[in-house]
Amino acid sequence: MTQQGIGEAIEGAAAYLRAHPDEARYTDSPATARIASGLRVLVTGRDGESLESDMVPAVGGSGSAPSPGWLLRAAEASCVATLIAMRAAQVDREVQHLQVEVDSESDDRGILGIDPATPAGPLTTRIAVKVSLEAASHDETREIVEWAVEHCPVVDAVRRAVPVTVEVNVGST
Repeated sequence: MTQQGIGEAIEGAAAYLRAHPDEARYTDSPATARIASGLRVLVTGRDGESLESDMVPAVGGSGSAPSPGWLLRAAEASCVATLIAMRAAQVDREVQHLQVEVDSESDDRGILGIDPATPAGPLTTRIAVKVSLEAASHDETREIVEWAVEHCPVVDAVRRAVPVTVEVNVGST
């Protein structure tokens, strides 16, 4: 889709939701994970989406696929890149070049349960953006990137304390 088409689609969706706010909230489609073998996991979605994850050999995996932590960083990077492109289209700026790199610092004592005071997840995250937008000033480009990070649902889910419900059903199926 062209930048203009993306901008028009976003404006159309926003107009629709302003007129029908009761339709804005919904339950997201589930991701279902199953152990394939060892620590290799196959994740599938309702519409045929799929991905695999695995852990490194040091903790018993085979390293045959990205780790769940890497997939989280990939989700953050792709979401921020998408939101930058969406916002650029909304303000009529053409993306000439865009690269988003996400890394994090972790402490394995958390995931392995060695130190109860150490979080299992990342301690810090860094989002590095290289971007060039046609006819956009440095300040306007920075505003677009900051808007994208602020509105990225993946970054928001990591940054904000999202309530989690755990349901356990014991059985083989």
